[in-house]
Amino acid sequence: MKHLPIVISGPSGVGKGTLVSRLLEEDDTLTKSVSCTTRRPREGEENGKNYFFITEREFRSRIEENDFLEYDEHFGSFYGTPRSFVERLLKEKSVIMEIDVVGGLNAKRLLPETLLIMIAPPSLEELKSRLAGRGSEGDEALALRLRRARYELEQSPLYDYVVVNDDLERALEELRGIIRRECERSSEQEAES
Repeated sequence: MKHLPIVISGPSGVGKGTLVSRLLEEDDTLTKSVSCTTRRPREGEENGKNYFFITEREFRSRIEENDFLEYDEHFGSFYGTPRSFVERLLKEKSVIMEIDVVGGLNAKRLLPETLLIMIAPPSLEELKSRLAGRGSEGDEALALRLRRARYELEQSPLYDYVVVNDDLERALEELRGIIRRECERSSEQEAES
């Protein structure tokens, strides 16, 4: 089966991380890309596993070297996916990139075979409740994340698929099916050409 670059995007708090973790646990044909970031590690995060934590100076240097498949700045930090890292992983497995909408669209532009999947909340009210329940940010940060969520969800027509995470198991099954079908379809197209 052909290995695909797969972008999974969606607002903060929508459950992307949980869905991606479950996919990776259950399917050994998938792996996850690791992005670079200039933000500080959160409690429990490991360099090289959750992110490659680098300085802003190093990040800017890598931009100049065209070392990113995509990069963006939001919430005061830079985030980027090293292109060579993804291309190396694609030789063995399909690669999930859990990145924002801007990054996802850039990845699709540079790697046209990229599968774009948006994870959406059942409603903005439900998303607000999930974010507030984390208790990790104040009112101003919460408002900023909700504005960003609206923007990201407005971009969903540019994505190949939208999966509503109203029930984790149902959303996971839908996501699994999309990835399986698209990898099979790409394999068939490659065999025909």
